[in-house]
Amino acid sequence: MVEGKQLIMLPGPTNVPDRVINAMTRPIINHRGPEFRELYDNLLEKLKYAFQTENDVFVLTSSGTGAVECAIGNIVSPGDKIAVPVNGVFSQRLKEKIEVFGGVPIEIPIEWGKAASPEQIAGAVAEQEVKAIAVVYNETSTGATMRGLDEVGKIAAEHDLLFIVDAISILGGDELPVDRWNIDICITGSQKCLACPPGLSMISVSDRAWEVIERTKSRTYYFNLLKIREFHERKETPFTPALPLWFALDEALSMLMEEGLEARIKRHERCARAFYGAIKELGLELFADERWLSNTVIAVKNPQGIADKDIRAIMREKYGVVIAGGMGKLKGAMFRIGNMGVVSEREVAATMSALRGALSELGYFK
Repeated sequence: MVEGKQLIMLPGPTNVPDRVINAMTRPIINHRGPEFRELYDNLLEKLKYAFQTENDVFVLTSSGTGAVECAIGNIVSPGDKIAVPVNGVFSQRLKEKIEVFGGVPIEIPIEWGKAASPEQIAGAVAEQEVKAIAVVYNETSTGATMRGLDEVGKIAAEHDLLFIVDAISILGGDELPVDRWNIDICITGSQKCLACPPGLSMISVSDRAWEVIERTKSRTYYFNLLKIREFHERKETPFTPALPLWFALDEALSMLMEEGLEARIKRHERCARAFYGAIKELGLELFADERWLSNTVIAVKNPQGIADKDIRAIMREKYGVVIAGGMGKLKGAMFRIGNMGVVSEREVAATMSALRGALSELGYFK
């Protein structure tokens, strides 16, 4: 076992800079006091920069899954039809959340490893009377990113539909101008490309979305966006926030602004190209179709006769590099490398060196 700190190359949580970790040691403050209101103001302005939006943005003490549930639970009334492409574990969960709230998902089935095209979504919308289009921008389970999201936003606007985007594993790692792409509700998580510890999620809400939310027949208690908006007016949260994580997020967003959003996206793109090039040089096969390759999740099929659990065990125990396996029906068929947050040529080289070493021990280069 390698002594010391592990290199976490998961599709979340990711490595966290020392600056962000240290921020969590700040003294606890009154979450109903002036210090928190100042933090609230500063943090939300930084989030608007990250989301590229002038819409309301809120921080939830929950995982990204909680924020997706919040989005669906505040716009879906029983019987509402929602168009949703399903191409992996997380888009399947999105479909299930629609069902939980009594909605009717209009599923657009997509082969895992690919993503829906704007034309497929337009066809589904034309055939059914739907209330919204809900998509997973980056399917973390397969390493496939939906391209043409801006076109989907135009389709939603043309049909007067809400456009909901789960961007949990991609915001900050690929292009996502929320306002310019007509996204009404956008969701991300703290522990991905923002390089913050897990435990927080963020959600942006447009004026059009508020009109629908105000008419929704029922909603959950904890994730009630109307209640969250009410407290937002006085720069507070309805329930006790995870203060150390708020401090961490504030620092992580400061680092994002120092680097610049465009520069961070280009860094993720550059590292993704390096990963894909190195993996192909090893003769390994990518899981996602070339057209939809993700900048933030590198998904690789297991080499014939070699189990990903063995690759991952050697990488972790001998080299101190932690990567993920497959999920759902892909468990045991692939491994996934997170290319998120604190990632540079150094992390790419360390990960690929560990992967090459593990493959060598397992007889791949015979």
